[in-house]
Amino acid sequence: MPGLELKAQAKINLSLDVLGKREDGYHELRMIMQTVSLHDIVLLETVPSGIIVECSSRWVPEDRTNTAWKAADLLRCKFGIKSGIKIKIIKRIPVAAGLAGGSSDAAAVLRGVNELFSLGLSLTDLRLLGKQVGADVPYCISGGTMLAEGIGEKLTRLPDFSGVDVVLVKPGVGVSTAWVYGNLRASEIIDRDRPDTNLLSGALRTRDIRTVSENMKNVLEGVTIPKYDIVRFAKDKLLELGAIGSMMSGSGPTAFGIFPDGKSAAAACDKLAGDKRWKCFRTKTTGEIK
Repeated sequence: MPGLELKAQAKINLSLDVLGKREDGYHELRMIMQTVSLHDIVLLETVPSGIIVECSSRWVPEDRTNTAWKAADLLRCKFGIKSGIKIKIIKRIPVAAGLAGGSSDAAAVLRGVNELFSLGLSLTDLRLLGKQVGADVPYCISGGTMLAEGIGEKLTRLPDFSGVDVVLVKPGVGVSTAWVYGNLRASEIIDRDRPDTNLLSGALRTRDIRTVSENMKNVLEGVTIPKYDIVRFAKDKLLELGAIGSMMSGSGPTAFGIFPDGKSAAAACDKLAGDKRWKCFRTKTTGEIK
């Protein structure tokens, strides 16, 4: 069979709220997630046996702990696929950045293996399977603008917010998602630090970019920023350089700014790129992955 090439898109959060801790140890979330054009390339091909993962980043494991490996193994076992699968990942999304790079790679593998072996799985089927690989994987199956609830697996499509100019700033530190949630005190989050998800949803309906940008909130900033002040500094620099709004994505440490147009985004990214404390990426929000 011929191989496949797929895009695995990064995501940002337009909001992130933690409602409390569940009995199963996970946290109950309510957040608005949004894909951007920054992406990894995932190449799939059949091999005689086993699962082989190769990645261009030395920071990404190539064994069974890799989420892309887990996604391929899940489908091989469930559908009795005899052929082996080789996965090559060309990393463009920063690692441990709050941008769901690993989850997006896994989602691309699920979509790709479904196509490569003509399994006939629907998007709903793929999302249910993706939940077994990771909490963000169901969202990454189809991306776009979505409200995610539960641990992130309960998804509701929101009005399209594609084509908006965004600059990402990834400081040169890695943040453990497990550490952030482990140090979060959900019961101590005060109302003014929580996002108004209904306000944001309404602004998305009218494509009011300014209202969305000025009302983004992420309660995890209260854990990550006190330990990594560079995140606050990156947010402030984005605003100083013309961003309408700025926020940390996920558990961090990536900060992003929403800009009114491509010219101002490009100018800001050019200025930020000269600082060796971080890497800067100019990107755009995207619609649902087809």
